[in-house]
Amino acid sequence: MNKWLIGIGLLIAMSVLAGGCGKKISPPPEPQLVKTVTVGGTMDSDTKTTYAGTVRGRYESKLAFQVGGRITARYVQLGSRVQRGQVLMTLNPQDLQSAVQQTQAQVDAATAQVKLAQENYGRFQKLYQEEAVSAVALDQAKTAYRQAAAQYQQALAARQLQRNQLAYTQLTADAPGVISFVNGDPGQVVAPGMPVLTLVHDGDWEVEIHVPENKVADFTVGKTVSVSFWALANAACRGMVREVAPMADPVTKTYTVRVSLWQPPAGMQLGMTAGVVNAAAPKVPQGTYRLPLAAIYQTGNTPHVWVVTKNNRLQLQAVQILAFDDDAVQVGGLSAGAQVVTAGVNLLYEGEQVRTESEET
Repeated sequence: MNKWLIGIGLLIAMSVLAGGCGKKISPPPEPQLVKTVTVGGTMDSDTKTTYAGTVRGRYESKLAFQVGGRITARYVQLGSRVQRGQVLMTLNPQDLQSAVQQTQAQVDAATAQVKLAQENYGRFQKLYQEEAVSAVALDQAKTAYRQAAAQYQQALAARQLQRNQLAYTQLTADAPGVISFVNGDPGQVVAPGMPVLTLVHDGDWEVEIHVPENKVADFTVGKTVSVSFWALANAACRGMVREVAPMADPVTKTYTVRVSLWQPPAGMQLGMTAGVVNAAAPKVPQGTYRLPLAAIYQTGNTPHVWVVTKNNRLQLQAVQILAFDDDAVQVGGLSAGAQVVTAGVNLLYEGEQVRTESEET
């Protein structure tokens, strides 16, 4: 009986040992992979910023009728080249033609009145010399003549005004150039001053860019910049800052900057995309470094960054924020060559073992 129990116990022990030998021991997890940047590397040396812009004309006229009415004809299309004085659109002139005829009738009536008053004044002068009329009667005839002459001048001015209004039914080009915008078609009724065409004058073309408020000080009038054109195989030319808007756009909070071009490349067209590089952008002051904004780990009132030590351990180090620069920040308190974590800083802890991207290549 005892032998039987001992045998069963041995069998159970052997099965347990056999089952234990079949299990695999899991390897320890690999250290977390972190994204880093080397302090004093390319991010600090590359301070050039490219601003996207559009080729525009230096002078652009928004053309509008000085009188209201219904458009009867449009003689240009988008992209049409025009010359100075060329008729671009016309309005229905019928009502204004009637007004001109009415003022012409007033001029005719005033002409007859002034002629009659002049003749009466001449007769009263002769009668006064013959002592046939009093001085009062002569003065009354003289006054009547002056009133008639004034009414005649008033009628002439009214006729000229209506003639001008009639001429305004023809919209003409004030300079040679290209039509870049059309906002009027035959049959459409427009009000006085409503822009219906935009004319880009021939001559100087420029590039318009929009600069954030923390960078507008880098663009001063007369400063030289580099301009490239993506559609022209990145052909480049030099440019000069001609104009900087005195105040920011209320919506985008950016300042409009106009850049004049020196010897623009062949094939450049209005509306093309251009890249403006401020080649002389200010450098980072000595002893400070530019880091991505995501590298800052704020604990309380003191900003920190995670630094990877030589044994790949994380160490929290306090820094001083000196300035913000778009999506980057200038800091002090770091040594050149230090590796700073730039992503996921809120998920890390002091002394954690990590791997860097350079170890994976």
